Amino acid sequence: MYYGLSNFYQNHRRYVKSRDDSQLNGDNSSLLNPSKECEPYRTNEDKPIAPCGAIANSMFNDTLKLYRIDNDTRTPITLIKKGIAWWTDKNVKFRNPTGDGNNLTALFQGTTKPVNWPKPVYMLDPAEPDNNGFINEDFIVWMRTAALPTFRKLYRLIERKNNLQPTLQAGKYSLDIAYNYPVHSFDGRKRMILSTISWMGGKNPFLGIAYITVGSICFFLGVVLLFIHHKYGNRNTSADIPN
Repeated sequence: MYYGLSNFYQNHRRYVKSRDDSQLNGDNSSLLNPSKECEPYRTNEDKPIAPCGAIANSMFNDTLKLYRIDNDTRTPITLIKKGIAWWTDKNVKFRNPTGDGNNLTALFQGTTKPVNWPKPVYMLDPAEPDNNGFINEDFIVWMRTAALPTFRKLYRLIERKNNLQPTLQAGKYSLDIAYNYPVHSFDGRKRMILSTISWMGGKNPFLGIAYITVGSICFFLGVVLLFIHHKYGNRNTSADIPN
């Protein structure tokens, strides 16, 4: 399950730079003294923002729930929230600050939440210590900026229970959305996408179409150049110089 946004320019130069990678990597000094690249989302009410920057401040926070409807009975579809982030991001680039104990509330003491967030970073998933704080996978997925203004990001996984049956059988489904993320201010649109993924990622015909198109153009140009070479290449272009 993906969520998609349109007309959202995550590739803007100032937006892409508005983060502190040292802070996100768990550096204690950067936690209390974020990079100036995060301005104007570096501090709030004289407290450093954790995580700082425009990327973190604009994190997508709608909640999506999927139900199957059988005889007017709604059965929730199990959505897996772990395993959606890249391994290198989860285990290398993003780390929580270190200190005495594993109490994130104490480790983030002296900081404040991003301006647009309803709750601090150490409350993103308090029930799962390995998915809370800077290593929350929803947060990590959002922080990997998109190259185009229309994009989608992995939200949840729906695991197949039986290899003989499709993951989502044909039938009626309903989608419940907790609307927290406004898009009217930038004339955007939100989408929910269901797709089958493999070890190579989701199904996307773009690369196949691009390869066939470029290959066809190269083949056509090769034929044209071969024709020109055979027709004009053997001519003696050197002029006889009289003595």
